[in-house]
Amino acid sequence: MRVLAALSGGVDSAVAAARALDAGHEVVGVHMALSRSRDQFRTGSRGCCSIEDAGDARRAADVLGIPYYVWDLSEQFEETVVADFLAEYAAGRTPNPCVRCNEHIKFAALLDKAVALGFDAVCTGHYARIEEAADGTRTLHRAADPAKDQSYVLAVMGPQRLARAMFPLGDVPSKDVTRAEAAARGLSVSAKPDSYDICFVADGDTQGFLRERLGSQPGPVVDSSGQVLGTHDGAYAYTVGQRKGLALGRPAADGRPRYVLAVEPVRRTVVVGSADELRVAGIDAGDAVWFDEPTDERDCHVQVRAHGDPVPARVRPLGDGRLRVDLVDGGQLRGVAPGQSLVVYDGTRVLGQATVTGTRPVAAADGSR
Repeated sequence: MRVLAALSGGVDSAVAAARALDAGHEVVGVHMALSRSRDQFRTGSRGCCSIEDAGDARRAADVLGIPYYVWDLSEQFEETVVADFLAEYAAGRTPNPCVRCNEHIKFAALLDKAVALGFDAVCTGHYARIEEAADGTRTLHRAADPAKDQSYVLAVMGPQRLARAMFPLGDVPSKDVTRAEAAARGLSVSAKPDSYDICFVADGDTQGFLRERLGSQPGPVVDSSGQVLGTHDGAYAYTVGQRKGLALGRPAADGRPRYVLAVEPVRRTVVVGSADELRVAGIDAGDAVWFDEPTDERDCHVQVRAHGDPVPARVRPLGDGRLRVDLVDGGQLRGVAPGQSLVVYDGTRVLGQATVTGTRPVAAADGSR
């Protein structure tokens, strides 16, 4: 097959490309330029789109002996990932930009361009497994290494995109094995630190980035009874479950910590309360993307954070991309925010993904069923 290897400049994508080459595929490397003003993105190893990364990707391609190109996807990235990030926070929701990047850039813009140029698949360094049945049907599964599993951020791709995806690192037992393999292959990125944080927030200050783009929007911080406890400079800088940065100046009456319970952008209000008030019994979600859509209520597991634990749940599709999730068998979640990605699993297999639209607190569970 003709395979386009997305080279981020990190160790994972370099080894993934090498494995695709070993498998006998014709491999071409490409680095995605996601900003025309490269100084907008951080240097060093915190992000995945730094100036150094482009050079590291080129050197990896040279070692592997494969062609290398840089594709300018900055316009699509700004119009989809960054714009969605700002719009979601402005609306009081909590987005996951890595999910949106996989949805709109890596497995949309990049894949569509690759297919148009005659490539059969896009290869990335994600840690996830693809299993193929005798009839050619493909299913997405968790990686062999639970600590590195990235199936959560890939669940949004859907079956058509999965058909042209390649994840050669899915069966790697640990990141140490990947690094050792990179060193053995002579790849200089073998000891490069992992990327983390949001690549387009250059200094790592997400609140500062939001404030610069959205401006000052002061409002009150209130408790669940409506009593004003303090003020803020922008409700968009807060997310459900947040504890730090409230700056209320006085403790709660019971002396316990306060957490953000809700963000109300229209009223520019942040509602805070106790940890108990964050407990969730059920979740409502929409814009579902399914690999295997349940036709009726189904017992499974759900996960609402990239590195969160899956919890037992009963999922009921409601039509129009909507679903209702009820936690069962003692499953517990806390601080689930609208905008988060909810991924549905059957064992290691990804069934689908949806975006959280609301939650049902434990205290209201009996009356809501």
